[in-house]
Amino acid sequence: MMDDDIHRTDDGRVRMRSGRSAIVHTAGAAAETAPVAVMHYGTPHTGRHPAVIAQLAEELGVRLIAVTRPGFAGTDRHLGRSVADAAAEVVEVLEGLELRGEAAPREVVTVGYSGGGPHALAFASLLPDRVREVGVFGCPAPYDGSVEWFAGMAGNGGGLRPAAEGRVSREAHQSSAEFDPESFTAADLAALDGRWAGIGEDAQAAFALGSDMGEIDDDLAFVAPWGFDLDRITARVSLFQAEDDRIIPSHHAVRLKRLLPGAEARFLKGSGHVAILDALPEWMRAAVARLS
Repeated sequence: MMDDDIHRTDDGRVRMRSGRSAIVHTAGAAAETAPVAVMHYGTPHTGRHPAVIAQLAEELGVRLIAVTRPGFAGTDRHLGRSVADAAAEVVEVLEGLELRGEAAPREVVTVGYSGGGPHALAFASLLPDRVREVGVFGCPAPYDGSVEWFAGMAGNGGGLRPAAEGRVSREAHQSSAEFDPESFTAADLAALDGRWAGIGEDAQAAFALGSDMGEIDDDLAFVAPWGFDLDRITARVSLFQAEDDRIIPSHHAVRLKRLLPGAEARFLKGSGHVAILDALPEWMRAAVARLS
């Protein structure tokens, strides 16, 4: 990439080669030589780092980078994007920052939570010579066209079922979509009231900033071909799954494990879709330690 291919604007956005704008969020260590963790947050999200993750990064001397996916928090929509398309924009931003001397390390760690999970895997597939560690938490598996794929999902699968029927059906669903309060376990509710309150706050902020199109496009991307080859991932992959997850049920981690036989899968009892993030700090400490 040439230095002129990525441009910062006055409002903190970055203009991509495609002409669309993206928002880059950084936190943690400021040193250019610090290890880099690229974060892929869930659906919906703003891209801002929750305080608990930013504080962990400072503690570990890690620089956090997140790129808001198209259509979220007022960013430009990328109609028809695949999982790989969104991950490729993160690659473009990372390379552009490096050319400006803002993020120098060759090897990186990447984290994907919920809807960010497929994007973290795509990022690792697109940069197999650089991504050394992948941690995904509550990640959906590639859609196989079966009814069983939706089994156990609260709210009858939310927007994923209509997404499987096509864009028109998914967009029509958005106007009447309601959050199913049964989506969260007791552990999730405790997490949202405590350590992981920032996750819920960020979801609300994303909606306030206009993220309907991002949410629609994420769902459409999840039930379409993801656009990358899982076999190209050379990184160490860790799959974290709550046995009681009601949003992404545990059979999705079982499916992912079959597709990623070298991955380590950890199933946590008494957890949930948000509470699973309690496993993130310990994993990140170990992953960063393995980089050094």
